[in-house]
Amino acid sequence: MVISGKEVFPPAQLIESDYNRAEELKAFDDTKLGVKGLIDSGILKVPKIFVRPSSADDQKSDSNLTADFKIPVIDLQGDHEEVVNGIKHASEKYGFFQVLNHGVPLSVFDEMTQGVIRFFEQDDEVKKLYFSRDRSKSVWYNSNFDLYESQTAYWRDSLVVFTLRSTQLNPQELPAACRDITVEYEKHVTTLGDTLFELLSEALGMKPDRLKQMNPGEACSIAFNYYPACPEPELALGFPGHTDASFLTLLLQDDIGGLQVLHQDHWVDVHPIPGAFVVNIGDLLQITSNDKLKSVEHRVVAKHVGPRVSVACFLTPRFDVDTEPYGPIKELISVDSAPVYREFSNKEYIDHFFTHGVDGKQRGLESFKL
Repeated sequence: MVISGKEVFPPAQLIESDYNRAEELKAFDDTKLGVKGLIDSGILKVPKIFVRPSSADDQKSDSNLTADFKIPVIDLQGDHEEVVNGIKHASEKYGFFQVLNHGVPLSVFDEMTQGVIRFFEQDDEVKKLYFSRDRSKSVWYNSNFDLYESQTAYWRDSLVVFTLRSTQLNPQELPAACRDITVEYEKHVTTLGDTLFELLSEALGMKPDRLKQMNPGEACSIAFNYYPACPEPELALGFPGHTDASFLTLLLQDDIGGLQVLHQDHWVDVHPIPGAFVVNIGDLLQITSNDKLKSVEHRVVAKHVGPRVSVACFLTPRFDVDTEPYGPIKELISVDSAPVYREFSNKEYIDHFFTHGVDGKQRGLESFKL
């Protein structure tokens, strides 16, 4: 296969004895063109590094459940008590909900979506300037952040922007293709995050500012995801099953969809709603809530149509400095509700998460149980 005059890797249909996974991963990575580069080259088959092995996950589907399933949709401008109760129910039973009337203008949704498309569909040489596998950088682009650790590569390219509430990101570090809208979007989603943390605190029976005292949204990682159309979507995944290493995740998805949630041991679709954010509980919130709120496994399927675009905002505490150890909130521990998790440091948590690929890692939750 040739991309921009360079040989990427041999055809996917090579016999097993000629397949060298390590070489093919490196060849793919060295192009710095990602999955989009493969599509631009005109491939008709999914390269072997993306072909996922058959597993029990493939059996976790039920057409009846999928057709009927809808995660709760919550109008944030509704009756306050009903909003709190709705978030409580959704966070305990599903781990996911969608929110409307959240204060973020539809124009911001549209421009953010277009900004992602502009970045990934711009001149390759400009895009390559942001290519990196150094996660300590504030801005980086690559395909598969855990390419060399995961069992199977996934059909997605990403641009990641990392910001701290206490320090202002220099806009000049951002790609020109999405610079202005990224600055505006970050302000909107962190403000919405503050509102949701207050509502979640109330849902847990605490004062509205209790979760915010833990600085759960001090760090904001925004992943701009680009899923090209896949010639053989039954063989690949846009992103494998996982839970999020965050307190809370806010997702903007376009109308193509592809997000699935594991519910009652079946993969079910999260149908896009125009102007809605998809919100899900992360591992850190399940731990600090002492298992009252659920961080639920989810994935993204590959599709024939595309590109699909999404923007995920992961709200977390800072992991680059020492803070008070995390564990179940003391107010949520009682004689009838013993602590499920031990205390741990930010560094221990994040080091554990990045030790293994997403599809091969032991869930962060399990490693911190007592």
